[in-house]
Amino acid sequence: MTSTIQVALNRRHLLAGVGMFAGLSVGGVAARARAAQESAVTAIDIALEPDGTMIQHARAANALLREDFRKGFALDATHHPHVTMLQQFVRTADLDQIYLAARRVFAEEKPLSWKLKAFKYYYIPSPPIGLGGIVVEPTPDLLRLQRKLIAIVTPFTVRDGSRSAFMSTEGGNDIQPFLIGYVANFVKDAAGPKFNPHVTIGVGTEIYLNKLLGEPFDAFTFSPIGGSVYQLGSFGTARKELKALALKS
Repeated sequence: MTSTIQVALNRRHLLAGVGMFAGLSVGGVAARARAAQESAVTAIDIALEPDGTMIQHARAANALLREDFRKGFALDATHHPHVTMLQQFVRTADLDQIYLAARRVFAEEKPLSWKLKAFKYYYIPSPPIGLGGIVVEPTPDLLRLQRKLIAIVTPFTVRDGSRSAFMSTEGGNDIQPFLIGYVANFVKDAAGPKFNPHVTIGVGTEIYLNKLLGEPFDAFTFSPIGGSVYQLGSFGTARKELKALALKS
């Protein structure tokens, strides 16, 4: 009988040990998941959404580029025409706070009333191709909006990011190395006096882009109709809408 009791006790201790181990294992997995979530980084683009006039011009130019360079991307549901105001690496866990803060800034500024002027083409060279865009005249309104967005996003930024911060359809292989540095240094290299507001129109050969730049450009005006926070993708495109930010007049 003593032997039977001992076996029962040993079995109870064994089951208790297994249960404890399972609990520790599950707890460890959960802790690692929380840590991964807290350390996750997202490459964001806070942007103004242009009206139909700009979208029509951008898509027409995109079609020309794609005729010349078939490997280029189309402006579509995952390549949104937009005017970038700010690009940054931020903590993914803080995105909801960033949305709220950006919404307040847009509400203060009321960009629906703005008239913006598009006046030329430009491109960023990456021989033998380039990334083209329609340049928008910087205005005091745009610069003020950008300053405010930088101020509210800065507390949530991280200095360094990686390909995993971007939306990728190729496991990060479609994220250009220069893009990581561009996002990390956006405020220093592409904001304020260096701000070049534009709407990206796509990728083309440098030969064709130089020809495009040499042709007369008929300037036109357009207005913002919304704001958004996007996750950036290849070539700094607005690949995934994270949050739409309604504007007030």
